[in-house]
Amino acid sequence: MNRTKTVLAAVLVLVGASGFPPATAGQAAPACAGLDQLRIPASVMSLPTTGGRVTATSVVTGPVGGRTITYCQADADIFPVDPAAPAIKMRVDLPAGWNRKALMFGGGGYDGTIPDLTANVPFGPADQPVPLARGYATFASDSGHQQNPASPPSLDGSFGMNDEALLNFAAGDALKKTRDASLFLIRHAYGTNPAETYFAGGSTGGREALTVAQRWPTAFDGVISAYPAWNNLAEVLDLGYLAQVLSRPGAFPGPEKQTLLYDSVIQACDGLDGVRDHVVSNPAGCHFDPRTLRCPDGADTGAICLSDAQIAAVLALSSPFRWPYRVASGETGYPGFPFLSGADMRTPFLGFGTTAPADPMPVTSGYGMQYWDQWVKYFLTRDPDHDSLAVDPRDPGKWLGRISYLSTIEDRNNADLRPFAAAGGKLILLHGAADELVSPRSTSDYYQRVRDVAGPRGTDAFLRYYLVPGANHANFGTPAFAAGWDSLSALDHWVEKGQSPVDPVVTDVNDDRTRPLCAYPEWPRYRAGDPDSASSFVCTR
Repeated sequence: MNRTKTVLAAVLVLVGASGFPPATAGQAAPACAGLDQLRIPASVMSLPTTGGRVTATSVVTGPVGGRTITYCQADADIFPVDPAAPAIKMRVDLPAGWNRKALMFGGGGYDGTIPDLTANVPFGPADQPVPLARGYATFASDSGHQQNPASPPSLDGSFGMNDEALLNFAAGDALKKTRDASLFLIRHAYGTNPAETYFAGGSTGGREALTVAQRWPTAFDGVISAYPAWNNLAEVLDLGYLAQVLSRPGAFPGPEKQTLLYDSVIQACDGLDGVRDHVVSNPAGCHFDPRTLRCPDGADTGAICLSDAQIAAVLALSSPFRWPYRVASGETGYPGFPFLSGADMRTPFLGFGTTAPADPMPVTSGYGMQYWDQWVKYFLTRDPDHDSLAVDPRDPGKWLGRISYLSTIEDRNNADLRPFAAAGGKLILLHGAADELVSPRSTSDYYQRVRDVAGPRGTDAFLRYYLVPGANHANFGTPAFAAGWDSLSALDHWVEKGQSPVDPVVTDVNDDRTRPLCAYPEWPRYRAGDPDSASSFVCTR
């Protein structure tokens, strides 16, 4: 991989007052016509394919992230080895005024569509240009399968019936194939490799970010991993257990009761950080007991209380889940979700959903329940008619062998990132403390595993982990704190200049409040002054 730090004089000339090289409108797009129908040799990809081909190109001039820019968009297919497997569909956006850097985006859920290459990185800033508008060449793929348009977005697991498609997605094979093919096209368009190549993704994309650092430590110079579903098999088993719990008669708390729970948690824990701002800054210090909301005699008597069955369901959601058998990945459980730590119950679709799980699985059930349903049908049993609620994650019976195998490709749990660090790689890890879909406790667990392997000093040399109070999954809906931070510039400075992030500040992009972005395990405690200003807080343990 080309890790040269030479800065081209032409790029220096192009740097504007904002510090970002503009991809200027009116400049000629780089060699776009020469890419059309270009063959991508199998030899440029380190994993098996039968090559690829550019299927379409176009020169685009228009608004991107607040700027009007010109870029070449090239779509391509990477052909499978198995004729029955779908192609990997990928896209590369090549800006005029290229800053000689490249950024790959990760996907979400079950993938199946090409991410928006004109978008921002996860938890990105609202007041800065997006990567393409800064001059980054951006690229991504659908991870090797195409979603059924009739399915809810990112919730089509039917590709799991094919082994090659499964490995492309779950093991991350499509990531390296897409990276190699994209760099081939970038070299063809600009006549040189990128000086730096980065990866940014959240949720499934966050797992993909950790996958590239684990499996191909020299492939990317820097990685942004946000709310990563790194232990995908482990989480799926917990989701399956929770689907069964929530499907029990009377156990599902409807939207009104979810709001009651959320408001009660905020009332109990909001002020523990020194200020009441609807943000629980120290989730570990919040010890709300849902039994304080118990209905008289434990029966369901309305929206102002929780029945015994609903309390049991809430406790199951927020408690660690362990299984009494071994799987090949070595994982033994999942730490549960922070529904009692300030999670945003105002966005129930991601967490509980608005209706109880059932067979067939309603599209109004929680996202995680639908994810489990697809996993059982297409990954585990490979029977589209199988009742997912009939599979017990605590006692899977005949499915144990298949579960164990799937753990080897879905749990991307290698904590030895020393090869990535030795190659000069830098990793920024982000998670919202109120995430209702991927547990922040799980990311904290992975971070601690990395520290156990690399040691505190070794870890600090290449990794920063930030837990953002009040932020939920991908700023979905109306979170208590919609996180925005220029992690890409921070990563770029770290990679290029060796300057690690110092006293970063995160902004609530919905109302411009700011907070110090505290390196885990620290959290922001209010001191004095304007409660909407980061300067009024101090990072503490």
